[in-house]
Amino acid sequence: AIKPDAGFVKIGKTVKFAVLSQRLDELEEMSKYRVTEVLSRYRTRVVVDGKETTPAKLLERLGFSSKHLYTRVCDLSGGQKRRLQLLLILLDEPNVLILDEPGNDLDTDMLAVLEDLLDTWAGTLVMVTHDRYLMERVTDDQYALIDGKIRHCPRGVDEYLELLAERDAAQAAGRTFADVTGQAGASRSHEEKPAATSAYSNAELREMKKRLASLDKKMGTASKRIDDKQTEMDAADPTDFVRLGELQAELVELRAAKEELEDEWLELADKLGLE
Repeated sequence: AIKPDAGFVKIGKTVKFAVLSQRLDELEEMSKYRVTEVLSRYRTRVVVDGKETTPAKLLERLGFSSKHLYTRVCDLSGGQKRRLQLLLILLDEPNVLILDEPGNDLDTDMLAVLEDLLDTWAGTLVMVTHDRYLMERVTDDQYALIDGKIRHCPRGVDEYLELLAERDAAQAAGRTFADVTGQAGASRSHEEKPAATSAYSNAELREMKKRLASLDKKMGTASKRIDDKQTEMDAADPTDFVRLGELQAELVELRAAKEELEDEWLELADKLGLE
C-alpha cells in the first residue's frame, strides 16, 4: 500500500474497497471464457436500488442482449468490456467504490444507465472524471485539483470555474494564485451568506441540480426513442392495421413519458431560477 506523505490512514474493519480503473487487465485473464461462464463465478443474486435481481438481468440493463451472454470476453467491444468490468465489481458488493473516468467507452444511453446505477448505489463513491454532468448527478461533494493542490468546491463545477478564472487573472497581474485565494474566498463567503435564507438548503440545491442534469439526458434519450418509433411506424405495412395500432400506442406512451420529464424539468428549473 502507498504510505501517505503526512498523517495516517485508518481503515474500518467493515470497509470493502473496489476500484474501477481505466485499464481492463482483469478481463484479459478471462478473455477465452464466455460472459455466462464468467458470471457463474460470482453470486447468483444481487441487490440494486433496494431490489434483488440476477447478474444476467443487471447485465441486460447495461445494454447486453441474451446472445451476448454466450460471447467470449475477447470478442466484446471496448464499451461492453467496460460495462462487464463494472458489473463484476458490483457483484463483489463493495461499500467503497473508486472510479477512474467511468464514462470512458460509453455512449450517451449507457452513460444514463451508469448514472442511474451509481445514483442508487448505497455505498461511498469516490470518482475522478472530466464529465461534469456525471459528477454532478452521482456525487454530493466535489473537489478540484488546481496547481497541485486539492480544493473543496461546495458549489460544484461553477465554483471550480470561478477559481480557474481567479488564477488566470492573478497570473496576468503578476500575482500568485495563493495571494488572492484568501481574499476571493472571503468575498465568496460574504456573497453567499444571503443564500442561507433561501427556501432550499445547499444540499437540496445540489440534489435539484443533479436531477436537472439527469433529466436533460433522459429527455434526449426519449426524443431519440420517439424518432426511432416514428421511423418504424413510417416503414410499417400500411395495410397491417393491427401492427400500426400497436406502434401508435407505443408512440403515444413514449410521448407521454417525455412530457412527464419535461414537466419535471420545468418545475426544477423554476425552483432554481433558471430561464
